[in-house]
Amino acid sequence: MSPPECDRCAQVRTWQSVVVTFVAALALGACTPTPPAATTDLSYQSKLIEQLIDAKPGQVIEIPAGRHVFDRSLTLRTDDVTLRGAGMDKTVLTFAGQKSGAEGLLVNASGFTLENLAIEDTKGDAVKINEGERITLRSVRVEWTGGPKTTNGAYGLYPVRTRQVLIEDCVVRGASDAGIYVGQSTDIIVRRNRVEYNVAGIEIENSRRADVYDNEVARNTGGVLVFNMPNLPEAGAGTRVFNNRIYDNNTANFAAKGTAVASVPAGSGIVINANDQVEIFDNTLRDNATAHIIISSYFSTGYMNSYSVAPGFDPYPEAIHVHSNRYTGGGDSPDGLDLKALKLAMMGLSGRFPPVLWDGYADPKKLVNGRLPAERALCIRDAGAVLNADGPGNYRNPILDEKSFRCELPPLAAVAWDPAG
Repeated sequence: MSPPECDRCAQVRTWQSVVVTFVAALALGACTPTPPAATTDLSYQSKLIEQLIDAKPGQVIEIPAGRHVFDRSLTLRTDDVTLRGAGMDKTVLTFAGQKSGAEGLLVNASGFTLENLAIEDTKGDAVKINEGERITLRSVRVEWTGGPKTTNGAYGLYPVRTRQVLIEDCVVRGASDAGIYVGQSTDIIVRRNRVEYNVAGIEIENSRRADVYDNEVARNTGGVLVFNMPNLPEAGAGTRVFNNRIYDNNTANFAAKGTAVASVPAGSGIVINANDQVEIFDNTLRDNATAHIIISSYFSTGYMNSYSVAPGFDPYPEAIHVHSNRYTGGGDSPDGLDLKALKLAMMGLSGRFPPVLWDGYADPKKLVNGRLPAERALCIRDAGAVLNADGPGNYRNPILDEKSFRCELPPLAAVAWDPAG
């Protein structure tokens, strides 16, 4: 990985003193389709590697139905190339015996389309696209077929430092970091995907202008993450998360120790950390056992005392607009000893957290009469009282507060780029 990504992978996010406890991972058997008949050799590998090396702009490389075995990474460096299979359950590229390479497929090109195939059991990331624009990932299945394991690859679909990204109608299971991760990118659409049994289902990090909608996000550790991390070239802002089904994200955290998501509490529906201008609306959130929505600052992360922060990094979430969502269940069995104790103290043995938790941190330099100015406020209009965990007070005086969040922000604009029209 490049140095910025190494920085990220070395960082650990968590609520203050939260210890990840056990939440049983659900079986994958009923979700895994029957694969096509397998080949027993590497005969197709050489052909596809040669096609990728010799690819010309505008070329469509058709990958036939079947189960094709690979023991090394594939690489594409030519612009405007399409890789197309016969269907995500018909064309399967398996890397179960991978001996070399950090990814299944690494792309350093623009105008790239990957569609109608599956990539299974890669040693590292399944599909990584680095520094390209006009990227389309459509009807791709990524899966680690042994279920959630720390030894699985970190990322499923992984565009980084890209522009104009479309990820649609894909399925990702078993990533030990994020199923769909888009980082340090702009103009992003993530829609109609199914992500399950990953540590993070969908993650938008240090990216600008992202629309995440019509996705099914279930049985991950954390459902949708919208984060800003320090020491990266650009901060993210302008993410809309809407019309998603986000439920049962209670799978025990199986990330490798020391990685960025290793301490995301199981039971998190949507988590916003140190990001600005985020609008969350028209989602259905159900049975996320810690909280449906968590809004937190850099100061509630476990890495804040271990890593320096680049000048100019804004650690506070601001201009967060939560409205018109539907909440059912959840908040009844939070992950981590501190959150369990907090729930017991405030809500009783049979009670539950409210849908939205906030760590309580706001920039004191921006406060006017003790509140953020209207354009930077946290406006939460659909959840009743919000749990303010009182991070600035070392979590000693948490309160339930509804009045402070009764405000409204202008709706964010839709992402303009959409190759499908």
